[in-house]
Amino acid sequence: MQESRREFAKKAAIVAAGAVAASGTAVLAATGNSSGQDDSNNGVVVGKSRKKEILYKKTAEWEEFYRTAK
Repeated sequence: MQESRREFAKKAAIVAAGAVAASGTAVLAATGNSSGQDDSNNGVVVGKSRKKEILYKKTAEWEEFYRTAK
């Protein structure tokens, strides 16, 4: 009797885990979001940040660097 209860509990846990995994996959598929990139953005990640990205700030140190690098 005890053996059959353990087998039932094992099978029930496996089925429940499979159902959770399947529902998670279905939710991801329904949202349409994927981690893959398409050709429309040429590999550039486009975000929704409102912050301005500062790539270069003119300083005396950078001017010296560029003067010596030439």
